[in-house]
Amino acid sequence: MADSRRALAIVFGVVFLDLLGFGIIVPILPFYTRSFPGGTEFVIGLLAASYSAMQFLAAPLLGSLSDRYGRRPVIVLSLAGGAVAWTVFGLADALWTLFLARSLAGAMGGNLSAAQAYVADVTPPERRAGAFGLLGAAFGLGFVFGPGIGAVLSFDATIAAVDGAVPAAVPITRFSLPSFAAAALSLAGAAVAVAFLPESRSVAPDEAAGATGRPSQVGLLLEAARSAALRPLLAAFFVTSFAFSGVTVMFIPFVADVFGYTASGSALLLTYIGVLSVLVQGVLIGPLTDRFSSRRLAPAGAAVLTVGLVGLPAAPLLAGSLPDLTGLVGFLDADLLALLLVLGVIPVGNGVLNVSLTALVSTTTASDRQGSAFGLTQGAGSLARTFGPVVMGGLYSLFGYRAPFLLGAVLLLPVLFIASRL
Repeated sequence: MADSRRALAIVFGVVFLDLLGFGIIVPILPFYTRSFPGGTEFVIGLLAASYSAMQFLAAPLLGSLSDRYGRRPVIVLSLAGGAVAWTVFGLADALWTLFLARSLAGAMGGNLSAAQAYVADVTPPERRAGAFGLLGAAFGLGFVFGPGIGAVLSFDATIAAVDGAVPAAVPITRFSLPSFAAAALSLAGAAVAVAFLPESRSVAPDEAAGATGRPSQVGLLLEAARSAALRPLLAAFFVTSFAFSGVTVMFIPFVADVFGYTASGSALLLTYIGVLSVLVQGVLIGPLTDRFSSRRLAPAGAAVLTVGLVGLPAAPLLAGSLPDLTGLVGFLDADLLALLLVLGVIPVGNGVLNVSLTALVSTTTASDRQGSAFGLTQGAGSLARTFGPVVMGGLYSLFGYRAPFLLGAVLLLPVLFIASRL
């Protein structure tokens, strides 16, 4: 048990370092893209989609490779690849370089399927929901600290090349330092995994050599779609990721256009959401799964998330009925109070729903196919995140700020139906 807890602590730490680096990039991505000629909002959307598209292609492959060769080498190599990607991102001198680096980072970001499979390897089935909740907390912590670190590192002054160490053609800007910090964190995660992370799965030589008998990734997806157990779970992952990713991308324009928030104010709201996500997935999920099954928690999470998405565009109306508390707390006006109340609901629903679905995937999959199963679910989520922001952004432009949030809520209704019938 002690070795299992130690292994879990290490893999949680590795995931945290990886996602901390990803979180650092979040607040600078739109501004970095706009610093290049042709860096329009449409290009920003395409750049975000390139990460998810590559993650979709890579997650099933990395999960399958972890089944074949072990979790540890896949985790180590993908983290090292992430370090290369973020370094290139910081040194970019054209939009195509940003796309190249972002695509490589997305491919390496598919390693979450191997991390989830690692957790399943070392955790008994009845305790996996709580363990996956802690893994989600590590993910959330990256978004608690990452955006703030990125905002601090992207200071206004341009970093000059020192003593000709960097060619003049390579722009070392205020966006480079956050990128290099993300690369350093990925490299640190790889070093921790090499030094301390034990392999969780013993792979026989003949099993590793028998790669040619395995179906292709498209074949695996079709096989999963034919599975009565996995098909509804894959559908729920896809729809949830489509709705939530689009809403997440449109959140910052929403608070800027409706409430007048700046980038720093938006980053603080994201930090608030991240803190709540950590508390929900790291503290609340464990006791909930001890009392209720994942099959009961999944529809409850879908219902709570739906309420939150409906409530978000209604926040301006809610603010009109709330008191202005700036006399007691200088910054807490009615607008902020309304946002904090509504935003407090969303991480609860999203955390409970995602952890419950992840636990159900694990318990309905054979032990030797955990990596492949998680790769498929992560791939389905990544595919949804490729299209969700584009669709939601178009709705925001055409019909106003309410449209993406209301569509997200409508899309969650079939998820509620699916979860209730699992």
